[in-house]
Amino acid sequence: MGTDVSRKQSTILYEGGFGVVYKGYLKDLDTYVAVKRISKASKQGIKEYASEVKIISRSRHKNLVKLIGQCHEKGELILVYEFMANGSLDSHLFKGKTLLTWEVRFKIVQDLASALFYLHEKGDHCVLHRDIKASNIMLDSSFNAKLGDFGLARLVDHAKASQTTHLAGTMGYLAPECVSSGKASKESDVYSFGVVALEIACGRRSIEPKYEESQASLVTWVWNAYGSQRLPDVADPKLCMNFDAKQMECLLMVGLWCVHPDQHLRPSIRQTLQVFNFEAPLPKLPGTRPTPTYDAQTTSEIQASHVFRV
Repeated sequence: MGTDVSRKQSTILYEGGFGVVYKGYLKDLDTYVAVKRISKASKQGIKEYASEVKIISRSRHKNLVKLIGQCHEKGELILVYEFMANGSLDSHLFKGKTLLTWEVRFKIVQDLASALFYLHEKGDHCVLHRDIKASNIMLDSSFNAKLGDFGLARLVDHAKASQTTHLAGTMGYLAPECVSSGKASKESDVYSFGVVALEIACGRRSIEPKYEESQASLVTWVWNAYGSQRLPDVADPKLCMNFDAKQMECLLMVGLWCVHPDQHLRPSIRQTLQVFNFEAPLPKLPGTRPTPTYDAQTTSEIQASHVFRV
């Protein structure tokens, strides 16, 4: 990197199978940073390091976490990112860190859609993130949202915009066609985005094992509420009805549109932005959740060499 980053063991931000993320201080720039140290024993971590450097270093957008530098010497693999003072979205939605107001939540969804629009449509290549989830959405000191963690991301041609690969991602956010075929696409990213949108509106995780079977899946629960004309009932009770009803309906409807089981009936991320900005009408959705269809290839064949995250 050509500069010094100080860190202490007491400033660990996150530990995972790939390694450790520390809070550090970049003396040259007089700023705090997040330092990701890849575990030497993690083969997947090494692959993800290469992907991060390849993709995020060439991406510049206000709603993407900025990569400041990297180091690969003496067996060490280190990535240095801008420090996000308010941590990850999931820590606020599910872990009681801070109750996010409705205004902040709706802005977060717009920020995330803007980031995804840039990745899918604005670069020389289409970037498939493949792991959009609440824990990969970071919040700065002003609660602006930035998408991070490009370890599973892939570059594809705009004309192709899909890639068949090992099953990768996080259960609860994976599109049905990814599970059945291992094929990632812009549409599968949109599905994951839709799950996050529903989590933001409802204040619930994508999968809640503690609930009875009919309510364990957030997507199924919201579809059922919509079909029985009880959609307003799924709004996060922690908001105590302090939200814009029109924006809440918009977020829930777009969320369901994005998680349509048929990938060909999902919107592009450009279309979601148009609806969020009230430049296009709300989507027309079926009264009940359509049944997903799967390829003849079995899930066990795909899972033989998969990359799941938690």
